[in-house]
Amino acid sequence: MYLVVIAWLYVTLMMAVAEATNSNGTVLGAVITFVLYGLLPMGIVVYILGTPARRRAIKAREHAEHAQWLAQQQAMAASASTDPDAGGQPAAATEGDRIAPVRKEP
Repeated sequence: MYLVVIAWLYVTLMMAVAEATNSNGTVLGAVITFVLYGLLPMGIVVYILGTPARRRAIKAREHAEHAQWLAQQQAMAASASTDPDAGGQPAAATEGDRIAPVRKEP
C-alpha cells in the first residue's frame, strides 16, 4: 500500500516541479498542485485503507484490558475467600443503651 502512495507522491511532486519551472507557472500553483493532487487524496486513501488495521488494534487492546480485568477479579476473589472481612472497614461496634428495645406496649 505504501509503495503506491510513495509513487503517487513522486508523480505529483514532479508535476509541481514542472509547474514551478514553467514560464507560465508559479510556485504557489506548484504548492497547490502538490497539496490538492498529492497530499490530500493520498491522506484520505491511507486513512480509509488503514481502517481495518486500526479496528484490529482497538479490538486487541480491548481484549487485553478485559483479560487484565478478569485476572484482577479472580485475584480479588481468591484473596477475599481466604481473608474474612477484607473490606478494609473497621468492625462495627455495639450501640449500647442509646437505642430503646422494640417491644409491644403492656
